[in-house]
Amino acid sequence: MKSLFDSTKLGNMDIKNRIVRSATWERMAKDGRMTDKLFNVYRNLAKGGVGLIITGYSYIVPEECPNPGMMGICDDSYIDEYRALIDMVHKNNCKIVMQIAYGGSKTRYNTEDRTILGPSAVPEINTGVIPKEMTKKEIEYIVKAHGDAALRVKRAGFDGVQFHSAHGYLLSQFLNPHHNVRTDEYGGSIENRARIILEAFGHIREKVGNDFPVLIKINCSDFMDNGLTFEESKYVCRQLSLKGIDGIEISGGVTGDKYAIRMGIKTSKDESYHSQYAKEIADVVDVPVILVGGNRSVVGMENILRNSNIDMFSMSRPFIRESNLVNRWLKGDLKKSKCISCNQCFRPEGNICIFNK
Repeated sequence: MKSLFDSTKLGNMDIKNRIVRSATWERMAKDGRMTDKLFNVYRNLAKGGVGLIITGYSYIVPEECPNPGMMGICDDSYIDEYRALIDMVHKNNCKIVMQIAYGGSKTRYNTEDRTILGPSAVPEINTGVIPKEMTKKEIEYIVKAHGDAALRVKRAGFDGVQFHSAHGYLLSQFLNPHHNVRTDEYGGSIENRARIILEAFGHIREKVGNDFPVLIKINCSDFMDNGLTFEESKYVCRQLSLKGIDGIEISGGVTGDKYAIRMGIKTSKDESYHSQYAKEIADVVDVPVILVGGNRSVVGMENILRNSNIDMFSMSRPFIRESNLVNRWLKGDLKKSKCISCNQCFRPEGNICIFNK
C-alpha cells in the first residue's frame, strides 16, 4: 500500500519520501545572494524530514528582480555561492531543486526604474502594471535566459531545476488570453500561447542534458474569466510529458478566492483543493505529478495517493509554521499541520509564522 513516506523518483533523482517543500518567495536574500537568515530556513527544512526542497523563485536576468529578497541565478557569479547550501541539504539526506522565473508585470517593486516585459500591453489584473509587449527578439532572449539559468543551476550542484509557469508570472501570462492578446504565433490558440513554454523547456533541456531533472509548476486553471482553462492546461501538460519533462507540479489561480494561497482551510473538505484537477492530469501524462495547494494531513494526502496516479505532495505554509512537520509525522504524531492558513506569515521582513515570532 502506497505511503507518503515511500521513497520515489523524479527523473533520475532519488527522493526519500513523497513530500516536497513547494517554492516560496522568502524575502530574505540580499541583492540576490544567500543570507544567514535564509540559509537557516533551508537548514531547518532539510533537518525537518522533507524529501525535496524547491527553492523560492530566482531571477534569471540581471535587469529583472520582480520582488525584493529574491535569490538570483542571472550570471555565473552566483554559482559558487550556492554550494554551501546544497552541501548542507545533501548532508541531511534531502534533495534540492532551484525554481527559476521571469516575473513580468505581476509586481509593484521598482516598476518605475525598469522595463517590464509581457506578452501584451495589458494591465496586470492584480497590480495594474502595464508591461511592454515583447518583440520576438525579446521572447527569444527570455527563452534563452531560462536555459542559461538552468545550466547555472546544474553547475552549482542542485539536483534539478523547476521553471515557473503558474500564478500569473510571465510564462503563465502567455497562457492567459486576458493578458495575451497577441495575433502572431505566440497568441490566439492554446498551441500558440503554449509555444514560449515549450520553447523554454526545449532550451533548458538542450542546456542541461537528458539526465538532469527538469520540472515545471503550472496552473490547472487560472480560475478567472478569459483565463487558462483546465482543458488547455491538460493539453500543455501532455505536450510537456511527450517532450520529456521529469515532473509537473499542479497549482492554480491568478487572483481572487481561488488563488494558490487560499485562506480558511479548516476541514478535510477544504484541503488539497487542486486534487481533482491533478488527478485528471496524472491520468493523461507519463511523468510524476506533484499536487500543491491546501495539503495539510497525512490521512488526506494518502487517500489521494492511493486513489489516483498523483505521485508527490508539496506544501509551503505548513513548513513556515512547522519546519519539522515531516519528522513529527514520522515519529507517529499524525495530527494535521498546525498551519491555519491565515497568510499572516507573508511579512516585509520575511516569511515568518506569527506563532513562531
